[in-house]
Amino acid sequence: MELIFSPASPFVRKVNVLIHEVGLREQIKLSSVQTTALNTSPDARAANPLGKIPALILDDGRTLIDSRVICRFLNDLSDANLYPNDQLWEVLTLEALADGIMESGVSMVYEARLRPEAQQSPDWVAAQWSKISHALEALERRGFMAMDGDLNMGQLALGCAIGGLKNQSLQDGMRLFHLGPVWLPRNPKTKAVKRYHYWVASRTAVLLGGLKHPRLSTHTMRGF
Repeated sequence: MELIFSPASPFVRKVNVLIHEVGLREQIKLSSVQTTALNTSPDARAANPLGKIPALILDDGRTLIDSRVICRFLNDLSDANLYPNDQLWEVLTLEALADGIMESGVSMVYEARLRPEAQQSPDWVAAQWSKISHALEALERRGFMAMDGDLNMGQLALGCAIGGLKNQSLQDGMRLFHLGPVWLPRNPKTKAVKRYHYWVASRTAVLLGGLKHPRLSTHTMRGF
């Protein structure tokens, strides 16, 4: 299999984290491309008519697009159970929230980097921050059941979303500094850590602050 990717994409980070977590790194060739919304890489366009990344080319020639589709496929391929049946819709909802945070973050980066300064819209940037802020407030209220229990794809996606905001220098004042304790488990019997905080470095390194999560592999812990 071959993954068409760009290291700067938080959606690529999410897929790459999953690849390492489920032990598929040796089975997937990583092909990096330089691409933007205004200058699409020919390789990205060949893999995905939309020109968006990531795209996963399978051994039989089929191509999967969209990070959520790719993650579901790789989870099933590896029997990883990061989308547990008894919590499927909650996990998918948390993953969708994380993807929404990533989308708003990417939108702000594009606004700053791809538009001439005179054409940039402060109102647009403020609207994206509003989406992120409301999402973070909902997380602080622990409104998502998939935040608790065994490691799942929603949690990994959320870690990549938060890490992506930090990597992209999108911190607005102290907005992100209250995120640390959002994973305090509701269930005191849960063997998960009391507090864990993901951050994602330039090569999709997911590190764990505090105690070790029982499901998070040493490969993911030490980065790659």
